[in-house]
Amino acid sequence: MRLSEVTWTDVRDADVDIAFLPVGSTEQHGPHAPLGTDTLNAVAVAEAGADAYENGDASSASDTADASGDGGGDASPGEVAVAPPIPVGVAEEHRAFDGTMWVSPETFRAYVRESAESLVAHGIDRVVFVNGHGGNVEALAEVARRFSRDDAHEGYGVGFTWFDATGDHASDMGHAGPLETALLRATNPDLVREERIDEASAGAADRWGEWISGVNLAHDSDEFTDNGVVGDPRAGDAGRGEVLLDRASDALAELTAAVVDRDAG
Repeated sequence: MRLSEVTWTDVRDADVDIAFLPVGSTEQHGPHAPLGTDTLNAVAVAEAGADAYENGDASSASDTADASGDGGGDASPGEVAVAPPIPVGVAEEHRAFDGTMWVSPETFRAYVRESAESLVAHGIDRVVFVNGHGGNVEALAEVARRFSRDDAHEGYGVGFTWFDATGDHASDMGHAGPLETALLRATNPDLVREERIDEASAGAADRWGEWISGVNLAHDSDEFTDNGVVGDPRAGDAGRGEVLLDRASDALAELTAAVVDRDAG
């Protein structure tokens, strides 16, 4: 259930287990991919993960107990409320590239946390922050901890970053490289500037940052990539994107079952 497309009475009458809050960014993704790539990909994974959970394509501790006859029932999953995405994140590292937007980590954490708290006010007290931007990871981890520890409400939340849940593909992440391009080609193909793929590849850096003794010396992305790309987007076709979407959404559905079942204390 997409919250932006249903009525308040629909939400009142629904059997909602959990909310997904997609979190992305508006930042450069090379000459071939849109500024909203991280947000678009987070939404795609959130919606696919919601479908997978609602269709019962997830396992949890209670499923194992049911199968062994040790407890529980055979109740089917409830619904997932997919909230509107948060499209501006912690992205100052891309400030040199036109169109990029960013907020401070403090502003980001407050906005995301308070957005989740508004859901708890309506009894939706489990939240997964479905993230599409690496720069948000640290801030989202802190949001999830503070949201879950807050004695003022019963909410419990965790962060989930889709590209970390793609198995052996995760090592190819880069930026506007094969993974992000592949997922876009599978879910939003009209937004990929295919005529610029060779240009994006030719100007791409091999890796993120400038590393010495385990330390990244480059605070901003323009210090190591001229066109904003890291990795070869030519290696990310739509078929690979479908695999990535399946892996990420299955992992999200499994996580969701565990979060719904968890006693937040």
